[in-house]
Amino acid sequence: MSRTFICLLFFVVYTNLTYAKQATSKANISNDFAKLDIPNIAGKIKIDGELDDIQWQQARQLELKFVTRPFENTRPPVTTNVKIFENGDTLYVAFIAQDPKVENISAFYRDRDGIWSDDLVGIKLDTFNDSRLAHQFFVNPFGIQADSIQNEMTGRESDSWDGIWQSAGKIVADGYQVEMAIPLRILNFEEGSETKNWGAELVRYYPRADRLRISNMPLDRNNSCNLCQMGSIGGFKQAKQGKNLALIPTLVLGKGQSRDPEESLEWQDSNNTEVGLDLKWGVTPEVSLQATFNPDFSQVEADVAQLSINDTFALFFDEKRTFFLENTDYFSSNYNLVYTRNVAAPDYGAKVTGRIEQHTFGFFVANDESTTFLVPGNLGSSIANVEQESLNLALRYRYDLSEQLSVGWTSTLRDAEGYYNYVNAIDAKYQLTDNDTFRAQILRSDTQYPLDLYKEFCDDNCEQDEDYSETAIRLKKTEAFSGRAYRVSYDHEERNWNVFLNRNSQGAGIRTDLGFGSLADRHQSVVGAGYNWYSENTWWNKIRLSGDWDISHNDNNELIEKEAEVYLSMNGQLQSYFKIGLQKRDKVGLRDDPSKLSITNNSTLFTEQQGSVYFEMRPSSSWYISAFARYGDHIDYDNNRLGKQWFVRPTINWSVGKSLQFKLRHTYQNLDVNSQLLFAANLSDFRATYQFNQRQFLRLILVYSDIERNQQNYTFDVDASSKGLGTQLLYSYKLNPLTKFFVGYSDSAYQDDVLTSLTKNERSVFMKFSYAWLN
Repeated sequence: MSRTFICLLFFVVYTNLTYAKQATSKANISNDFAKLDIPNIAGKIKIDGELDDIQWQQARQLELKFVTRPFENTRPPVTTNVKIFENGDTLYVAFIAQDPKVENISAFYRDRDGIWSDDLVGIKLDTFNDSRLAHQFFVNPFGIQADSIQNEMTGRESDSWDGIWQSAGKIVADGYQVEMAIPLRILNFEEGSETKNWGAELVRYYPRADRLRISNMPLDRNNSCNLCQMGSIGGFKQAKQGKNLALIPTLVLGKGQSRDPEESLEWQDSNNTEVGLDLKWGVTPEVSLQATFNPDFSQVEADVAQLSINDTFALFFDEKRTFFLENTDYFSSNYNLVYTRNVAAPDYGAKVTGRIEQHTFGFFVANDESTTFLVPGNLGSSIANVEQESLNLALRYRYDLSEQLSVGWTSTLRDAEGYYNYVNAIDAKYQLTDNDTFRAQILRSDTQYPLDLYKEFCDDNCEQDEDYSETAIRLKKTEAFSGRAYRVSYDHEERNWNVFLNRNSQGAGIRTDLGFGSLADRHQSVVGAGYNWYSENTWWNKIRLSGDWDISHNDNNELIEKEAEVYLSMNGQLQSYFKIGLQKRDKVGLRDDPSKLSITNNSTLFTEQQGSVYFEMRPSSSWYISAFARYGDHIDYDNNRLGKQWFVRPTINWSVGKSLQFKLRHTYQNLDVNSQLLFAANLSDFRATYQFNQRQFLRLILVYSDIERNQQNYTFDVDASSKGLGTQLLYSYKLNPLTKFFVGYSDSAYQDDVLTSLTKNERSVFMKFSYAWLN
């Protein structure tokens, strides 16, 4: 199967290479509408949303004339005028967003980056004008900021990047107006005395019955590369970055108590006092350095709760720590090779990132008090820990041979006493035509595990064959070992249809311990397609029919899973989205003999048939509602049987006034086996936030779990009931992304068959303060 699939993949690529006489270029429809030369005007202005400074009268002016989503370059129902100029060290942008019904403007006081559903105006900037990456700056009518990075290489957007810039907004009689001041020092660009041409797009989001994306340029839906279609702005002849140095001392104070209430109700005290220092330095206009010394990297805010029951793979949690989030896109590739949540408690860290002409690079180093990593497999993964200090390194380099072709290299290292993991990978992206994209990555790893680590993953000290687990077997290595993996993909996207082919191959010895690599000894082939219908005059604006087929084997070509799925989705009024799907998969359960990794004649192949539905809408600016539900066959991994599962996850966001917001996400999951309930699990994540203004908020978080098990339906002993409650109260004040203050309280409690009521086992108070000196 794999050879046939790869031959098909390269045949399609070769066919497109032969057919495509000209590759993608920036000479497309957008440039006919978006060639802007912006003036250099001396002096600074007051950012207050008033637009009464004299410089605005001399600024370049233009109008946003195209609705690019959900409609196709139609005339917008509202007028949006933009003024723009620069003074050598700052880019100034003003939006005059008219609205005939001011009462319908969607604007709320939120924390930074929490306004993406509001009325918004903003600018996208590609300072290297090479269609690889764009910084995005958006502001709502109250002046609240949201910034992000769009990465065309990976096809993802991330709002984890935070720049220090100014904004102000004001609602007026006929709409609202916004002022933005973006210091050029927060952007990487090539200095010089010549006029610079940067990729740029000006955008307004107008959320009413539909969420309209209004732009100064049209977009071609037959071109799959979004950043390739950006227009350009010319100017910045005198632009310089200066020193761009920031020193950020930090202070952390905390007091905690913990206990094991099943043994003693006495609390054990712990205190935490840490003084640290962060450094940010623009070494050159193209290269930046971030460093941290003695940081406290414990999270300020609790993760969004996830339910982990009847699941064989480790859960993924987003990174939230500022140092690791800074310029994280410089380390992105097809595989997730740099997952910094693996680095839990470093004493120091440093990161250098930059772009010089066709060269893009990133280097990261940090130590860790202990070493945590994923142990991958083909039927599951686990988290292992080595109680030794480790050194962690990552290096990423990319060379852009042309606007169409880029090649890259990634190396990672984790090293501790008795343990190491080294990974080296080469990758490429080739934009064959406006519609065709080819990506590939090949990697090799070398690993050595501590000799006795595998014993922690045996049921009873590994004394008998049935005590073993897949994790224990994959950890039981008497010497160093190596592994290989590769991923190739081909995507063809047009206005009305798309097709894709993927091959993801990971050998039994592959380990990517600094990344999130949960699979090994597994090789998957995928083929899929979709078709789109559009409408601009009915209650729906897009209908999509899509599906794919995939098959997975291990190194010995034994079948692990074979799946076919089809989906029908629709975008409609009230910013609604509806999706229904049907899935059928043949999938192996647990191994009959856990001491052997073989699958054939050592496992049962189950057939799962499931149906799913997802729905979301915004009936008004104050309400957001979504729900996901799935019903059908599901493997009972605890007892290796097939059952029937319900999985339901509703979400409700409610804004009361302009400052108060409630969020509730509930997850319900049950599994019936042999016509009897096996388990029923409930998980609620409730968050209430009062945003006083754009700088400060008070937030209450409650996370409650309740799992009931039918002991008579299990083949081994389990608790009949387990409950948990986590509470956090957090106050935050942010002068800017680097100068901020947090104070909070958190606790946790649980209940099981021994404890008859929820009993607290941990509680703490904490304070964090950082202040940025900028030069």
